[in-house]
Amino acid sequence: MYDAMRTLTFIAVCALTALTAGCSGTEQISAKMYRMGERVQVGPLIYTILDTEWYDHFGELPNEVIPHQRFLTVRLSVTNSGAATADVPPASLVDSNNSEMHELSEVRGVREWLGYFRSVQPAETLHGRIVFDVPSGPYQLRLSNGDPENPKIALVDMPLQMSPVVLKPKQMAGQ
Repeated sequence: MYDAMRTLTFIAVCALTALTAGCSGTEQISAKMYRMGERVQVGPLIYTILDTEWYDHFGELPNEVIPHQRFLTVRLSVTNSGAATADVPPASLVDSNNSEMHELSEVRGVREWLGYFRSVQPAETLHGRIVFDVPSGPYQLRLSNGDPENPKIALVDMPLQMSPVVLKPKQMAGQ
């Protein structure tokens, strides 16, 4: 009886190990690191990260949009080098703690916003901005091919670059 129980326990442990090994979701995908301005190819999509800008708000009263933290816009281009129309997956930011923050899906008041659902025809290039609501700091932009079966990832280092605040004439006069 004791040997049968040990055998049954061993089989159960082996079965559980086999079942959970494929479900861990912790499989690491290697990602090459790039700098802003470099050509970044992820599958058929070729990205170039041109610049970043931080904002405390978008628009003017009464339609002003205020972020929870700060708005970070990333100006980029995306070219489809493939033979078929390609969806451009949403990007995300990775901070120094390896936390991931997703691109905003709804944005108002941003010129050249690329939108959230976007696709690009073969040999076509999209130009515009994507937007995040995050604390000020350095980040890595995480780009993917959007293919869960054969994922490809690239990271673009984006050091913190604060642009000077431009005051409106009314603010400069102390009003």
